[in-house]
Amino acid sequence: MAYVVSERCINCKFTSCVQVCPVDCFHEGPNCVVIDPDVCISCGACEPVCPTNAIFEQEDLPAEFKVSIKLNDDLSKIWPSITETKEALPEAEKWKRATGKLQYLDKKAA
Repeated sequence: MAYVVSERCINCKFTSCVQVCPVDCFHEGPNCVVIDPDVCISCGACEPVCPTNAIFEQEDLPAEFKVSIKLNDDLSKIWPSITETKEALPEAEKWKRATGKLQYLDKKAA
């Protein structure tokens, strides 16, 4: 089972997860990152370093985030791979604990 980035990442885009990934499965969009389920090896290295607790093992994904499974799969096919840590978005700290952020997801290619 792959890991999944939930909507908690939206408008934050902390990339500490990218730094610890041994297989480069993260892809970057305008306002969040996603995991390519075809590349993820389910090592779990990314989950504990995410400051927004946005990353879940697919089988442990809370019901309210189930849509994230398809979003990660679809968006990882159109967004570029990210392999290095970058600065979080300017208002990341403001958005860090916000809920109901799916409406803000920018699906355009980065």
